[in-house]
Amino acid sequence: MAFQFKQFTVKDEHAAMKVGTDAVMLGAWVKVYDEKNVLDIGTGSGLIALMLAQRTSAYIDAIDIDPPSVEQAHQNFELSPWASRLNAIHASIQAYGKNPLRKYDLIVCNPPFFDNSLKSPDSGKSLSKHTDSLKFNELAHEISKLLLPKGKACIILPPGESFHFLNHALIEGLYCNRKTSVIPVAGKTANRLLLELSFERSGTTEGELIIRNKNHDYTKDYIHLTKDFYLNF
Repeated sequence: MAFQFKQFTVKDEHAAMKVGTDAVMLGAWVKVYDEKNVLDIGTGSGLIALMLAQRTSAYIDAIDIDPPSVEQAHQNFELSPWASRLNAIHASIQAYGKNPLRKYDLIVCNPPFFDNSLKSPDSGKSLSKHTDSLKFNELAHEISKLLLPKGKACIILPPGESFHFLNHALIEGLYCNRKTSVIPVAGKTANRLLLELSFERSGTTEGELIIRNKNHDYTKDYIHLTKDFYLNF
């Protein structure tokens, strides 16, 4: 299926990680400055990498363990205005961390988070959603290895999984500097946390993002966050 955004198109029929709200929120929520090199872990169709290519002048390495996803991301990159700055790589983060191309100002990840739950018969879909191939302690360790001293990492997870990931991140010397609780509908509880981490221990700035109001219309905050990407915003 093809998704048309304001400045690029994403096809995801062969990607294990489909286009979804989590990826769009993360790609839009990340604060960018003058990053030179960005790493997208588990790129899937390449959506987050494309969003960051639109927002920055950085060179972006996008890795995924699933070969069809890497090929799909590569095709999406080639059709974008930023093909020369986007690099799709077939590798697990554990393997890539042993011989990386570079270290990074910014690392982003929309990781698998279903642990010990019923798996899909589709092996690619299971890889994208389950932690078997990427444990939180491994993710935190690899981020700490690949992040430059003044760099930052941004990730999206459900609240319970965020607690476990942040514990592992602390062991690796990574601190949560910014956290946004994502509420799907006004009046409900948060089902995702957007997290920004770095090696700097500066305290955590907390915020809240409600996606839809009680009438199920998108809120002004969500529209403001994603307006540079969605056609209907």
